[in-house]
Amino acid sequence: MTDRLRPIGVFDSGVGGLTTVRELTRLLPGEDIIYLGDTARVPYGTKSRETIKRYAKQDFEFLKRFDVKLIVAACGTVSSTVEPGELGQGLYTGVIEPAVEAAVRATVSKRIGIIGTSATIRSGSYSSLIKRELPGAVVVEKACPMFVPLVENGYTSRDCLPCVEIAREYLLPLKEAGVDTLILGCTHYPIISDVISMIMGSEVKLISSGGEAGRRAVRLLSENSLLSDKREGGRVTLYCTDSPELFRENARHFLEGLMDADIIGCSIE
Repeated sequence: MTDRLRPIGVFDSGVGGLTTVRELTRLLPGEDIIYLGDTARVPYGTKSRETIKRYAKQDFEFLKRFDVKLIVAACGTVSSTVEPGELGQGLYTGVIEPAVEAAVRATVSKRIGIIGTSATIRSGSYSSLIKRELPGAVVVEKACPMFVPLVENGYTSRDCLPCVEIAREYLLPLKEAGVDTLILGCTHYPIISDVISMIMGSEVKLISSGGEAGRRAVRLLSENSLLSDKREGGRVTLYCTDSPELFRENARHFLEGLMDADIIGCSIE
């Protein structure tokens, strides 16, 4: 197999990284994609750094079995707590740098909000990079640990009272701080972007870390002459470490246009 025809690898702790897969299939419909969702151990954001690193290395090594040409850590927790060099060799991108670049371009007031898992916010990765890229920026951060379980269990609608009430509790401090740009620092969060936007107001620009990671992946492949020559017909294969049936049910909001993708149960330990 030529380098151009090798697949792209994407991983996350659960279904959230499918936001990156969806963006990749939109931009690169001819590329083959291998996705791993570690659904048996979701969420990563409540775990220690040592555990997150061990899980991430196992995810990384699983994807390497498929001779992937690029790996995307479509997980804010992994991207913010594990250095790329700790995972292994090969072309790689996380979600933090592309999301920060987009937020810096988008903000007018230099007041940027960040929401993510507890581990992501604790790391300070987004905040430190924003302040380096945009001196004088005011950064407001908030851990939102309940968002991942809500999304993984399908509680995503504006009509879902628990989702709205939890989101309001998390987001009101950022709204009161007057941020004009909000980084969704976990790839699960775009699925509840309607709820987030309803609370924050339509004037606040939402930045999808998963979507931005997909766009960064396209640039990396282009810069390294690794884009497939195919313009359509790319195959998406989804692996999960828990029940494939539950994965399909929980991921239905992410799988627009991907409902025919193969979903395969696997073990990575």
